[in-house]
Amino acid sequence: MRFLTITLIVHAPDPFTGAQKSTRARFREVLDSALLAEELGFDGFGVGERHERPFISSSPTVVLSHIAALTKRIRLFTAVTTLSLLDPVRAFEDYATLDELSDGRLELIIGKGNGAAQRELFNVTPDDQWDRNAESYEVFRRLWQDNKITYDTKFRPPLHEAEVWPRPLQRPVRIWHGSATSKASVDLAARYGDPLFSANVTNPIDPYAELIRYYRERWAYYGHDPAAAAVGAGSAGYYATRNSQDAIDAYRPVFAGYLAFQQRLGVQPVFPTLEDFIERSSALIGSPAQVIEKVHRYHEQFGHSVLHLHADAGGLTDAQHRASLELFQSDIAPVLRREIPDPPWGWGGGPLGDDTVPARDTVPAQDTVPAQDTVPASTSAPASAEPASGIPGVSPVATTG
Repeated sequence: MRFLTITLIVHAPDPFTGAQKSTRARFREVLDSALLAEELGFDGFGVGERHERPFISSSPTVVLSHIAALTKRIRLFTAVTTLSLLDPVRAFEDYATLDELSDGRLELIIGKGNGAAQRELFNVTPDDQWDRNAESYEVFRRLWQDNKITYDTKFRPPLHEAEVWPRPLQRPVRIWHGSATSKASVDLAARYGDPLFSANVTNPIDPYAELIRYYRERWAYYGHDPAAAAVGAGSAGYYATRNSQDAIDAYRPVFAGYLAFQQRLGVQPVFPTLEDFIERSSALIGSPAQVIEKVHRYHEQFGHSVLHLHADAGGLTDAQHRASLELFQSDIAPVLRREIPDPPWGWGGGPLGDDTVPARDTVPAQDTVPAQDTVPASTSAPASAEPASGIPGVSPVATTG
């Protein structure tokens, strides 16, 4: 199993003191988190993309390029690249440049994104967002294979023998598809033979497990080798100490801040108590043995081989956060690495080889999957989208659809 830490770069007042750090200080925290992730031996670090308050992750390629200059080994993830909002040609230029500057350490997690404010900012509607996402992905993917293409696009000026530069270092690049509630994003991943990353934050396990089962069904339907399918999953929160009660006691005020945040939004929480949150959500809170057991319990239903934790302290002190991540790497990760398989490809700090990307050169014909076809979630949370933010439930992959 492989492990990432990921941030959406939330920039909001501290839930307890009300103080808010400067923008510069918040970006410095992100850089420090990336350096810590590499120092502790995490396999990847991800930066989300949001174009609305309270996030300052509108330019993930800039942030990741800076991180690339500071790090040597760790793979760099987007979480997620909101292709439904972007011109795929411009996105390709940015990410091809990042791929070169990072010495081929880039991996992408793509998704349509959610949130009415950023849709309005980019003139995207709920009716066309899925079609935009699919078209942008097709153009982006084809450009990565060959930077001179002809494509009769609907949502941007058509491309006729268009040349786009620079060429990326990795050809191909691994592209994951973020998934929260919709079968449309899952089907797109399966059709292209790409890995899936489940948000796995807002609700109990059932709706996410159902989507992952659907992904594997569609993967087989499109003729891909079942052994080549790969799934990643998020977590709603993480804090471990050697004594489980110490972890619970320390996390209680963090969860209280989360409930207060939900109340300000006028949202009924899915998990009304900390005990319910620990028991029924994907949060990993307790002793190392309890965290290991819970990851195994989710793995039984997901079959996932990549797990993300939050890069940000999220209400914990910096010392608590660092100590918990150190404990993860010393006592938890070695066991999970030994007991749960890696993804069905190599993993390293440099460019991918042609045999390490599951996507095929040819794509099976698409049959119809309604864009609005979603897996029902808890009645206490909207089925159309994961939350934009929360303490502790901020999942970068939860912004996908």
